[in-house]
Amino acid sequence: MKLRHLARLALLGAAMLLPSAAGFAQSTPIRFIVGLAPGGAVDPYARIIAEHMAKTLGRAIIVENRPGATGNISAQFIIDAPADGQLIWVGTQALTEINPSVFSNLRWKIDDFQPLIKGVQAPLVFVAHPSVPAANFAEFLTWTKANRGKLSYSSYTPGTPSHFLGFQLNEKFDLDLTHVPYRGSGLQTNGLIAGHSLFGFAQVNTSAPQYAAGMLKAFGITSAQRWPAMKDVPTFAELGHSEFTTRVWFGLLMKAGTAPDIVARLTEAATAAHNDPEVRSKLEAQGYEVTGETGPQLLPDIKTQLDRWARIVKAAGFSSDDRGSTR
Repeated sequence: MKLRHLARLALLGAAMLLPSAAGFAQSTPIRFIVGLAPGGAVDPYARIIAEHMAKTLGRAIIVENRPGATGNISAQFIIDAPADGQLIWVGTQALTEINPSVFSNLRWKIDDFQPLIKGVQAPLVFVAHPSVPAANFAEFLTWTKANRGKLSYSSYTPGTPSHFLGFQLNEKFDLDLTHVPYRGSGLQTNGLIAGHSLFGFAQVNTSAPQYAAGMLKAFGITSAQRWPAMKDVPTFAELGHSEFTTRVWFGLLMKAGTAPDIVARLTEAATAAHNDPEVRSKLEAQGYEVTGETGPQLLPDIKTQLDRWARIVKAAGFSSDDRGSTR
Protein backbone atom coordinates (compact mmCIF):
# COMPACT_ATOMS: atom_id res chain seq x y z
CA MET A 1 0.00 0.00 0.00
CA LYS A 2 2.81 2.35 0.91
CA LEU A 3 4.56 1.61 -2.39
CA ARG A 4 1.34 2.21 -4.31
CA HIS A 5 0.81 5.50 -2.47
CA LEU A 6 4.37 6.61 -3.17
CA ALA A 7 3.99 5.71 -6.85
CA ARG A 8 0.83 7.83 -7.08
CA LEU A 9 2.62 10.77 -5.45
CA ALA A 10 5.53 10.40 -7.86
CA LEU A 11 3.18 10.44 -10.87
CA LEU A 12 1.35 13.45 -9.49
CA GLY A 13 4.61 15.31 -8.96
CA ALA A 14 5.78 14.51 -12.47
CA ALA A 15 2.49 15.71 -13.94
CA MET A 16 2.81 18.99 -12.04
CA LEU A 17 6.21 19.58 -13.65
CA LEU A 18 4.91 19.15 -17.21
CA PRO A 19 3.32 22.11 -19.02
CA SER A 20 -0.23 21.29 -20.02
CA ALA A 21 -3.27 22.95 -21.50
CA ALA A 22 -4.58 23.62 -18.00
CA GLY A 23 -1.42 25.44 -17.00
CA PHE A 24 -1.28 27.06 -20.42
CA ALA A 25 -4.43 29.09 -19.79
CA GLN A 26 -2.82 31.91 -17.85
CA SER A 27 -2.79 35.69 -17.97
CA THR A 28 0.70 36.29 -19.42
CA PRO A 29 0.65 37.14 -23.14
CA ILE A 30 1.76 34.68 -25.77
CA ARG A 31 4.46 36.15 -28.01
CA PHE A 32 4.67 35.77 -31.78
CA ILE A 33 8.37 36.12 -32.62
CA VAL A 34 9.08 37.58 -36.08
CA GLY A 35 12.69 37.24 -37.18
CA LEU A 36 12.63 40.08 -39.69
CA ALA A 37 12.52 43.86 -39.46
CA PRO A 38 9.15 45.61 -38.96
CA GLY A 39 7.32 46.80 -42.06
CA GLY A 40 7.94 43.76 -44.22
CA ALA A 41 5.54 41.23 -45.69
CA VAL A 42 5.51 38.99 -42.61
CA ASP A 43 4.20 41.60 -40.17
CA PRO A 44 0.64 41.98 -41.53
CA TYR A 45 0.21 38.21 -41.63
CA ALA A 46 1.44 37.79 -38.05
CA ARG A 47 -0.81 40.54 -36.70
CA ILE A 48 -3.96 39.35 -38.48
CA ILE A 49 -3.51 35.77 -37.22
CA ALA A 50 -2.46 36.86 -33.71
CA GLU A 51 -5.60 38.97 -33.31
CA HIS A 52 -7.91 36.09 -34.16
CA MET A 53 -6.02 33.49 -32.11
CA ALA A 54 -6.05 35.79 -29.09
CA LYS A 55 -9.85 35.82 -29.15
CA THR A 56 -10.04 32.04 -29.51
CA LEU A 57 -7.58 31.39 -26.70
CA GLY A 58 -8.80 34.17 -24.43
CA ARG A 59 -5.26 35.46 -24.07
CA ALA A 60 -3.34 38.46 -25.32
CA ILE A 61 -0.83 37.79 -28.11
CA ILE A 62 2.02 40.22 -28.71
CA VAL A 63 3.84 40.36 -32.06
CA GLU A 64 7.52 40.98 -31.35
CA ASN A 65 10.19 41.63 -34.01
CA ARG A 66 13.62 40.16 -33.27
CA PRO A 67 15.58 40.68 -36.49
CA GLY A 68 19.20 39.72 -37.00
CA ALA A 69 21.30 37.12 -38.82
CA THR A 70 18.45 36.75 -41.32
CA GLY A 71 16.07 35.24 -38.80
CA ASN A 72 18.50 33.04 -36.90
CA ILE A 73 18.45 35.26 -33.82
CA SER A 74 14.70 34.72 -33.54
CA ALA A 75 15.05 30.97 -34.10
CA GLN A 76 17.70 30.67 -31.40
CA PHE A 77 15.55 32.76 -29.05
CA ILE A 78 12.77 30.18 -29.37
CA ILE A 79 15.14 27.24 -28.89
CA ASP A 80 16.72 28.77 -25.78
CA ALA A 81 13.31 29.27 -24.11
CA PRO A 82 11.24 26.64 -22.29
CA ALA A 83 8.94 24.44 -24.41
CA ASP A 84 5.84 25.79 -22.68
CA GLY A 85 3.81 27.24 -25.56
CA GLN A 86 4.42 30.86 -24.60
CA LEU A 87 6.52 31.61 -27.70
CA ILE A 88 5.48 30.99 -31.31
CA TRP A 89 7.93 31.49 -34.16
CA VAL A 90 6.54 33.13 -37.29
CA GLY A 91 8.59 31.11 -39.74
CA THR A 92 9.09 31.57 -43.47
CA GLN A 93 10.33 29.50 -46.36
CA ALA A 94 13.72 31.22 -46.27
CA LEU A 95 14.22 30.84 -42.51
CA THR A 96 13.32 27.16 -42.39
CA GLU A 97 14.34 25.82 -45.81
CA ILE A 98 17.33 27.96 -46.85
CA ASN A 99 19.13 29.17 -43.71
CA PRO A 100 20.31 25.68 -42.71
CA SER A 101 22.28 25.49 -45.98
CA VAL A 102 23.67 29.01 -45.71
CA PHE A 103 24.86 29.11 -42.11
CA SER A 104 27.51 26.54 -41.21
CA ASN A 105 27.47 27.35 -37.50
CA LEU A 106 23.76 27.20 -36.68
CA ARG A 107 22.97 25.92 -33.20
CA TRP A 108 19.48 24.84 -34.26
CA LYS A 109 17.99 22.45 -36.82
CA ILE A 110 14.50 22.09 -38.18
CA ASP A 111 13.82 19.10 -35.91
CA ASP A 112 14.15 21.50 -32.95
CA PHE A 113 10.80 22.96 -34.02
CA GLN A 114 7.23 21.70 -34.00
CA PRO A 115 5.40 23.18 -37.03
CA LEU A 116 1.85 24.24 -36.25
CA ILE A 117 0.60 25.48 -39.60
CA LYS A 118 1.68 26.76 -43.00
CA GLY A 119 -0.55 29.79 -43.08
CA VAL A 120 -0.19 31.47 -46.44
CA GLN A 121 1.84 31.19 -49.58
CA ALA A 122 2.49 33.43 -52.54
CA PRO A 123 4.79 33.63 -55.52
CA LEU A 124 7.44 36.24 -56.10
CA VAL A 125 7.08 38.68 -58.97
CA PHE A 126 9.89 40.00 -61.14
CA VAL A 127 9.41 43.77 -61.17
CA ALA A 128 11.27 46.76 -62.53
CA HIS A 129 11.37 50.52 -62.23
CA PRO A 130 9.32 52.28 -64.96
CA SER A 131 12.53 53.72 -66.44
CA VAL A 132 13.63 50.25 -67.60
CA PRO A 133 13.10 50.39 -71.40
CA ALA A 134 11.21 47.12 -71.80
CA ALA A 135 7.55 46.15 -72.10
CA ASN A 136 8.00 42.43 -71.45
CA PHE A 137 10.53 39.84 -70.29
CA ALA A 138 12.04 39.25 -73.74
CA GLU A 139 12.68 42.98 -74.20
CA PHE A 140 14.11 43.11 -70.68
CA LEU A 141 16.63 40.40 -71.56
CA THR A 142 17.62 42.21 -74.76
CA TRP A 143 18.21 45.45 -72.86
CA THR A 144 20.09 43.75 -70.03
CA LYS A 145 22.40 41.84 -72.38
CA ALA A 146 23.19 45.10 -74.16
CA ASN A 147 24.30 46.51 -70.80
CA ARG A 148 26.29 43.56 -69.41
CA GLY A 149 28.37 44.49 -66.37
CA LYS A 150 26.50 47.76 -65.79
CA LEU A 151 23.36 46.60 -64.00
CA SER A 152 22.32 45.06 -60.68
CA TYR A 153 19.37 43.10 -59.31
CA SER A 154 17.93 43.56 -55.85
CA SER A 155 16.65 41.07 -53.27
CA TYR A 156 14.65 41.70 -50.12
CA THR A 157 17.26 39.86 -48.05
CA PRO A 158 20.39 37.91 -48.99
CA GLY A 159 20.05 34.16 -48.80
CA THR A 160 16.32 34.18 -49.64
CA PRO A 161 14.38 32.96 -52.71
CA SER A 162 14.47 36.56 -53.94
CA HIS A 163 18.27 36.42 -53.93
CA PHE A 164 18.65 32.95 -55.42
CA LEU A 165 16.08 33.44 -58.17
CA GLY A 166 18.05 36.53 -59.16
CA PHE A 167 21.22 34.42 -59.13
CA GLN A 168 19.54 31.84 -61.39
CA LEU A 169 18.41 34.60 -63.76
CA ASN A 170 21.93 36.00 -63.89
CA GLU A 171 23.53 32.61 -64.53
CA LYS A 172 21.01 31.30 -67.06
CA PHE A 173 21.13 34.34 -69.32
CA ASP A 174 24.76 35.35 -68.64
CA LEU A 175 23.79 38.89 -67.65
CA ASP A 176 26.77 39.82 -65.44
CA LEU A 177 24.55 41.43 -62.79
CA THR A 178 25.58 42.62 -59.33
CA HIS A 179 23.47 41.60 -56.35
CA VAL A 180 22.11 44.44 -54.19
CA PRO A 181 20.50 43.09 -50.99
CA TYR A 182 18.02 44.95 -48.81
CA ARG A 183 16.95 44.22 -45.24
CA GLY A 184 13.27 43.55 -45.81
CA SER A 185 10.66 43.36 -48.54
CA GLY A 186 9.27 46.81 -47.76
CA LEU A 187 12.71 48.37 -48.11
CA GLN A 188 13.34 46.54 -51.37
CA THR A 189 10.05 47.74 -52.84
CA ASN A 190 10.77 51.32 -51.75
CA GLY A 191 14.19 51.06 -53.38
CA LEU A 192 12.64 49.83 -56.62
CA ILE A 193 10.04 52.61 -56.64
CA ALA A 194 12.72 55.23 -56.04
CA GLY A 195 14.95 53.78 -58.74
CA HIS A 196 17.81 53.02 -56.34
CA SER A 197 17.62 49.50 -57.75
CA LEU A 198 16.06 48.90 -61.14
CA PHE A 199 14.72 45.34 -60.95
CA GLY A 200 14.45 42.21 -58.83
CA PHE A 201 12.25 39.41 -57.53
CA ALA A 202 9.91 40.94 -54.94
CA GLN A 203 7.10 39.88 -52.60
CA VAL A 204 3.68 40.05 -54.24
CA ASN A 205 1.96 41.75 -51.31
CA THR A 206 4.41 44.67 -51.20
CA SER A 207 4.76 45.12 -54.96
CA ALA A 208 1.28 44.37 -56.39
CA PRO A 209 -0.24 47.68 -55.18
CA GLN A 210 2.70 49.59 -56.67
CA TYR A 211 2.31 47.72 -59.94
CA ALA A 212 -1.42 48.52 -60.01
CA ALA A 213 -0.57 52.19 -59.44
CA GLY A 214 1.90 52.21 -62.34
CA MET A 215 4.91 52.71 -60.08
CA LEU A 216 6.47 49.38 -61.06
CA LYS A 217 6.54 47.19 -64.15
CA ALA A 218 6.07 43.42 -63.83
CA PHE A 219 7.62 40.97 -66.32
CA GLY A 220 6.90 37.58 -64.80
CA ILE A 221 5.56 35.76 -61.75
CA THR A 222 6.81 32.56 -60.14
CA SER A 223 3.45 30.83 -59.55
CA ALA A 224 2.42 27.77 -61.54
CA GLN A 225 -0.71 29.58 -62.79
CA ARG A 226 -1.45 33.28 -63.14
CA TRP A 227 -1.92 34.92 -59.77
CA PRO A 228 -5.31 36.50 -58.94
CA ALA A 229 -3.76 39.71 -57.63
CA MET A 230 -1.77 40.22 -60.88
CA LYS A 231 -3.79 38.41 -63.54
CA ASP A 232 -2.18 40.15 -66.50
CA VAL A 233 1.37 39.17 -65.51
CA PRO A 234 2.56 35.96 -67.26
CA THR A 235 4.07 33.09 -65.29
CA PHE A 236 7.68 32.15 -65.95
CA ALA A 237 6.38 28.76 -67.06
CA GLU A 238 4.36 30.54 -69.78
CA LEU A 239 7.53 32.35 -70.79
CA GLY A 240 9.33 29.03 -71.16
CA HIS A 241 11.34 29.22 -67.92
CA SER A 242 9.56 26.89 -65.49
CA GLU A 243 12.69 26.55 -63.31
CA PHE A 244 11.74 29.91 -61.79
CA THR A 245 8.46 28.47 -60.44
CA THR A 246 8.31 28.69 -56.65
CA ARG A 247 6.22 30.07 -53.81
CA VAL A 248 7.27 31.57 -50.51
CA TRP A 249 5.25 30.85 -47.37
CA PHE A 250 4.70 32.11 -43.84
CA GLY A 251 3.53 29.96 -40.96
CA LEU A 252 3.71 29.22 -37.25
CA LEU A 253 6.15 26.93 -35.45
CA MET A 254 7.08 26.32 -31.82
CA LYS A 255 9.78 24.56 -29.90
CA ALA A 256 9.79 20.77 -30.20
CA GLY A 257 8.97 19.02 -26.96
CA THR A 258 5.99 21.23 -26.14
CA ALA A 259 3.25 19.20 -24.43
CA PRO A 260 0.94 17.58 -27.01
CA ASP A 261 -2.20 19.12 -25.47
CA ILE A 262 -0.71 22.60 -25.81
CA VAL A 263 0.31 21.91 -29.42
CA ALA A 264 -3.22 20.64 -30.12
CA ARG A 265 -4.83 23.72 -28.56
CA LEU A 266 -2.64 26.14 -30.49
CA THR A 267 -3.08 24.21 -33.73
CA GLU A 268 -6.85 24.34 -33.23
CA ALA A 269 -6.73 28.10 -32.67
CA ALA A 270 -4.41 28.65 -35.66
CA THR A 271 -6.63 26.53 -37.91
CA ALA A 272 -9.71 28.46 -36.80
CA ALA A 273 -7.97 31.73 -37.62
CA HIS A 274 -6.97 30.66 -41.12
CA ASN A 275 -10.45 29.22 -41.81
CA ASP A 276 -12.30 32.35 -40.71
CA PRO A 277 -13.83 34.01 -43.82
CA GLU A 278 -12.95 37.52 -42.65
CA VAL A 279 -9.33 36.56 -41.99
CA ARG A 280 -9.07 34.78 -45.34
CA SER A 281 -10.49 37.82 -47.07
CA LYS A 282 -7.89 40.10 -45.46
CA LEU A 283 -5.02 37.80 -46.38
CA GLU A 284 -6.24 37.20 -49.93
CA ALA A 285 -6.59 40.96 -50.40
CA GLN A 286 -2.85 41.17 -49.74
CA GLY A 287 -2.15 38.68 -52.52
CA TYR A 288 -1.79 35.52 -50.41
CA GLU A 289 -3.26 32.07 -50.87
CA VAL A 290 -4.40 30.68 -47.51
CA THR A 291 -3.28 27.06 -47.19
CA GLY A 292 -3.85 25.99 -43.60
CA GLU A 293 -1.55 22.98 -43.99
CA THR A 294 -0.87 21.74 -40.45
CA GLY A 295 2.27 20.40 -38.77
CA PRO A 296 2.20 16.70 -39.73
CA GLN A 297 2.02 17.69 -43.41
CA LEU A 298 4.35 20.66 -43.17
CA LEU A 299 7.48 19.13 -41.65
CA PRO A 300 8.07 16.60 -44.48
CA ASP A 301 7.53 19.38 -47.04
CA ILE A 302 10.15 21.56 -45.35
CA LYS A 303 12.67 18.71 -45.38
CA THR A 304 12.06 18.07 -49.09
CA GLN A 305 12.61 21.74 -49.92
CA LEU A 306 15.73 21.82 -47.75
CA ASP A 307 17.36 19.52 -50.30
CA ARG A 308 16.25 21.64 -53.24
CA TRP A 309 17.57 24.89 -51.85
CA ALA A 310 20.79 23.24 -50.64
CA ARG A 311 21.63 22.46 -54.27
CA ILE A 312 20.93 26.06 -55.35
CA VAL A 313 22.92 27.54 -52.44
CA LYS A 314 25.86 25.29 -53.32
CA ALA A 315 25.67 26.29 -56.99
CA ALA A 316 25.65 29.95 -56.00
CA GLY A 317 28.66 29.47 -53.74
CA PHE A 318 26.87 31.55 -51.11
CA SER A 319 27.55 31.39 -47.39
CA SER A 320 26.77 33.42 -44.29
CA ASP A 321 30.07 35.25 -44.77
CA ASP A 322 28.59 36.90 -47.88
CA ARG A 323 25.89 38.70 -45.91
CA GLY A 324 28.15 41.42 -44.65
CA SER A 325 26.40 44.48 -43.27
CA THR A 326 22.94 43.13 -44.02
CA ARG A 327 22.77 41.34 -40.66
